[in-house]
Amino acid sequence: MSAARKIRVLVVDDSAIVRKVLSEALTNHADIEVVGTAPDPYIARDKILALAPDVVTLDIEMPRMDGLTFLKKIMRHHPLPVIVISSLGQASSRAAIEALANGAVDVLCKPGGPYSVGELSRILADKVRAAAAARIKKLTAAAPPAASRVLPPSQEDNAFRQSTVVAMGASTGGTEAIAAVLREIPPTAPGIVVTQHIPAGFSLAFANRLNQLCAIEVREAVDGDEVRPGLALIAPGNFHMLLRRSGYGYSVAVKTGPRVCYQRPSVDVLFTSVAEVAGADSIGVILTGMGSDGAEGLLRMKGAGAYTIAQDEASCVVFGMPREAIRNGSVQEVVPLPHVAGSILRALNRA
Repeated sequence: MSAARKIRVLVVDDSAIVRKVLSEALTNHADIEVVGTAPDPYIARDKILALAPDVVTLDIEMPRMDGLTFLKKIMRHHPLPVIVISSLGQASSRAAIEALANGAVDVLCKPGGPYSVGELSRILADKVRAAAAARIKKLTAAAPPAASRVLPPSQEDNAFRQSTVVAMGASTGGTEAIAAVLREIPPTAPGIVVTQHIPAGFSLAFANRLNQLCAIEVREAVDGDEVRPGLALIAPGNFHMLLRRSGYGYSVAVKTGPRVCYQRPSVDVLFTSVAEVAGADSIGVILTGMGSDGAEGLLRMKGAGAYTIAQDEASCVVFGMPREAIRNGSVQEVVPLPHVAGSILRALNRA
């Protein structure tokens, strides 16, 4: 029997040191092979054609052509999974989130950031595996403009039960999936709490972009924030977010702690807290992502009386987390991404 085919990776970065660090971080994994490196997009273009990599890691800030411009060219002419490597500066973080909106499947902090050598090796390898499993679509149009979505009056006028909490979780491909859902949510909807697997430093830019795109307010959560109608709170990168009872309503706790399912923030941590605190007054939504994070927490939500929804396989970038939730019996409704918001609103109306 022949050995399983390795995942072929091309590392693109203008820094020779970063190329070396990323390459060495991946060589420790038997299922991954670095087939080449490139110092700029022009050389990378030729190596993509010559080496046919399965995954590309792409620096955002490079001379001659920036990574975002090159990404758009890749996704229009030769679509393949791209992991963006970005520094933590404000402009770089915004560019990384824009890259996710233009077809990149994931983002990672530059080496020398918050990760130890061992953590970088594991996290990068996990992201490469998820990217290799991703469904990649050709980029045919520009990303949607940063403008609030105008909702039909019939949705705007709905009077929802405000004691209900909507909890959402996602990983690979989730930034755009979450955007697609939240753009359809009216300001009259009850509070929403969201955990997306995202590195520290990028969650703020992600929340700010969503706030521009959506009719509801979206912001990165701060410990003690009230969960209220018309607001979605995004878990900060590298922190768990939990729902807490606060008087007659809810607030969030933002704290550190051990990784759960190798993740911080963890969807399981959020969903488990929602099950304990809100119970039947909650709706759980699990979206695209690699791994099993969220499946156990969603099962607890269902057991507490919550209504549970999963994104279907055909519309997922990676059908990992929803598949595990469906397998363990925690999902009551499986729908394509464009129908997730409608399912949430119908569930709110029933509540």
